[in-house]
Amino acid sequence: MSQKLLLRALSGEVLPRPPVWLMRQAGRYLPEYRAVRAGGGSFLDLCYSPELAAEVTLQPIRRFGFDASILFSDILVIPDAMGQGVRFEENVGPILSPRIEKYSDLAILNTEKAVKRLAPVYETVRLLRKQLPSDVCLIGFAGAPWTVATYMIAGAGSRDQMAARLWAYRDPEGFAALINILVRVTAEYLIGQVRAGVEVLQIFDTWAGSLPEPEFRRWCIAPTKEIIRLVHQEFPDMPVIGFPKGAGPLYQDYSIETGVAGISVDPSMALKFVRDHLQSSVTVQGNLDPLLLVAGGAAMLREAERILSLMNNGPFIFNLGHGIVPETPPENVGELVKFIKQWQS
Repeated sequence: MSQKLLLRALSGEVLPRPPVWLMRQAGRYLPEYRAVRAGGGSFLDLCYSPELAAEVTLQPIRRFGFDASILFSDILVIPDAMGQGVRFEENVGPILSPRIEKYSDLAILNTEKAVKRLAPVYETVRLLRKQLPSDVCLIGFAGAPWTVATYMIAGAGSRDQMAARLWAYRDPEGFAALINILVRVTAEYLIGQVRAGVEVLQIFDTWAGSLPEPEFRRWCIAPTKEIIRLVHQEFPDMPVIGFPKGAGPLYQDYSIETGVAGISVDPSMALKFVRDHLQSSVTVQGNLDPLLLVAGGAAMLREAERILSLMNNGPFIFNLGHGIVPETPPENVGELVKFIKQWQS
């Protein structure tokens, strides 16, 4: 049996204290990250530079001693690798051009090009496996097809994902063609990460909560299920964590139908529902509000204690309900990790 806490939790084991890692644990809140970023060119240049990407992945492990490390990259490397230009503008976010707005636009996407373009990411994984402490688990990831598609269609982030939702309503067959491309390329990308050495995968569906139930089933559950099926064809025992942010009660159907080993829940989820309806069949990950990590102090620790107390009778991974925000004081992260590692039920 593996001694890595994250793998033990994802196998269904109930541990004396849960493994802890945080989404976006490598990033702008750390001064050492900002120092690397200042000399690393564009954000995507950093993602495609194995030595630098490995360095920033390792920074929070050195500083805080997390039980898991997540590959430093971005969900939008997939469209970028296929030939849709992606750039990140300060205080704006990602800009994608040209937009993929209709079926005929799919012709610009070159799936064969993606294989070569993503090679540096696999090299980052190989470097990390050599450098990570032996008890730290390495997580790979990708964006879910629905969420990635919303950026490709709008050409940027959006509050309501209107452009993608309208295409899906007006031309479901054409929209399905884009989703199917993303399923295939995403599965290949995740399989490549596993071959290079990742031990766990996470699929981020950040905008899952914007869809009504029928569309959620078609565009979130079904594509994720197919990606996991393809991964498990080659690596049957590879644990996958799903994160359909904002799914509400549909978290339950997602966790049952997709084949995930773990389900990451956002801060809006009532933990008694999570405990009673999810944790009996899947490992739960979550769900501290990232702003409590900014606030720190008694409020942060009080909520961490509540989460730990509610979830300690089933398989559990302590995490945030979404990623660390740049305003987070690093000392608060250190205090939280220390608290969790010392906690006993």
